[in-house]
Amino acid sequence: MKTVCIIGLGYVGLPTAAVAASRGWRVFGVDTNPQHVDTVNDGRIPIVEPDLDGLVRKVVADGALTAHAAPQQADLFVIAVPTPLTADRRPMLDHVFDAARALAPALRPGNTVILESTSPVGTTHALRDLLAGLRPDLGMPGRAARPDIALAYCPERVLPGRVITELVENDRCVGGVTAACAEAGAAFYESFARGEVLRTDAATAELVKLTENAFRDVNIAFANEISMVAARAGVDVWSLIRLANRHPRVNILQPGPGVGGHCVAVDPWFIVDAAPEEARLIRTAREVNDHKAVHVRGLVHAAARAMPGAPITCFGLAFKADVDDLRESPALEIARQLADDFPGGVAVVEPHVARPPPGLAAPLLGLEEGLQRPGIFVLLVDHAAFRRTPLVRLKGRHVIDTRGIWTAR
Repeated sequence: MKTVCIIGLGYVGLPTAAVAASRGWRVFGVDTNPQHVDTVNDGRIPIVEPDLDGLVRKVVADGALTAHAAPQQADLFVIAVPTPLTADRRPMLDHVFDAARALAPALRPGNTVILESTSPVGTTHALRDLLAGLRPDLGMPGRAARPDIALAYCPERVLPGRVITELVENDRCVGGVTAACAEAGAAFYESFARGEVLRTDAATAELVKLTENAFRDVNIAFANEISMVAARAGVDVWSLIRLANRHPRVNILQPGPGVGGHCVAVDPWFIVDAAPEEARLIRTAREVNDHKAVHVRGLVHAAARAMPGAPITCFGLAFKADVDDLRESPALEIARQLADDFPGGVAVVEPHVARPPPGLAAPLLGLEEGLQRPGIFVLLVDHAAFRRTPLVRLKGRHVIDTRGIWTAR
């Protein structure tokens, strides 16, 4: 049985650990959060993800997955830690390099190290150079004629709510520091993936991940910008897009309150940071999508001026439908701002979280309780529970629907 040590037991690392453990790998999961370690070792999960809880319970019971506070010796290491933005929108790679420092003492000749965290171009080589300094006794790829270690980059491309399925079904892109490194990394993913595992160099794989999400961001920005243009013109944007999409070569996406999640809302800034003069369209798309939340807030303020003292109920806090993930969520940001703008007048409904997140000065209500409130309804996330709401329940309320599920039926 081959062994793999996966550093980071979050939205990507834990599902990867569970899937690998179910396919014959002995998996050591590592996380700096003691609660995550204890939760996994109890056969439970610290996140909401369909099908993950049963899989983790099984592989933990079988002894194929254990969680630890520090890296363990293994044949292969996977780094799946966050790479957030700094306050000035620059990539912060501290967690990646901290993971490398933590695993360095466990490295042995013949090991493979794979970076999965979203990273700027050049990060995999920087990781190689850091490990070379920490372990001068080991030959590193590209620096030694007969390297002892293989090093590759393989970005995740999974959708929250479908992670287990997409880990297996989606194609993967593995970029090695050398061709031999790419082969070593690909062997891991081919042990459980049915999608094609494509080999390339590390820099290309790093930019592939950023390009995929920047492409999505640009297309969403067009839809969000058109929604604001339509609002100024007094045109129903949902009907507008539906009619425009009847053109055989037009496929406009659906607008929303902005863009959230750790990928699409963050990754384009990695490109802008590396090539600010060239990435003008990508920068503008990010600005458009960030501004959409400001636009929605303005719509609520306009409604509140027309209905002085009316209660405001926000429906949804997550960054997308039917998940508990609040990372970079425009819905959460809008709710926070409105709660500050109208003290005591705002409540929120989010069926996927148990308590209000930090910084939100508004009570968390159940769906039925929220629907009973009068005043202004702000639909921010298209959760299935909201989609099932009969339109008669909205009668007498001023509805601001950023997802088109209550006003576009």
